Amino acid sequence: MIYNIQDKKDLEKHLANAGGNLVVLDFYATWCGPCKLIAPQLEEISTSHSDVVVVLKINVDDCEEIAMDYNVTSMPTFVFMKNRKIIDVIVGGNSENLTKNVEKYIHHENVNNANTQAIDNADGE
Repeated sequence: MIYNIQDKKDLEKHLANAGGNLVVLDFYATWCGPCKLIAPQLEEISTSHSDVVVVLKINVDDCEEIAMDYNVTSMPTFVFMKNRKIIDVIVGGNSENLTKNVEKYIHHENVNNANTQAIDNADGE
């Protein structure tokens, strides 16, 4: 699911609701050509991974303070977060890099969950 962030309070609410899911902050501008080109890829990612990925779109012209908080100087900028911590940043409209990073962090989470379950099962026997 993609959410359009209105202000800092809205961002905080969505980050809190995301829990342990991967969060992708998409810093964009309506006048940004590469932002428009990569938007369908981001939509596809949010739809195909809706159970584990939350996409938060942040218009840098409407939310300048948030953009400054995250040191955004170019668009698009994608900030990857888990448990409210930044784990990676991609600058630019390279859809292949965006997809690879999402897959990497989803796979990393699935491996961690499988390992935790295996440990829990071993402890229970």
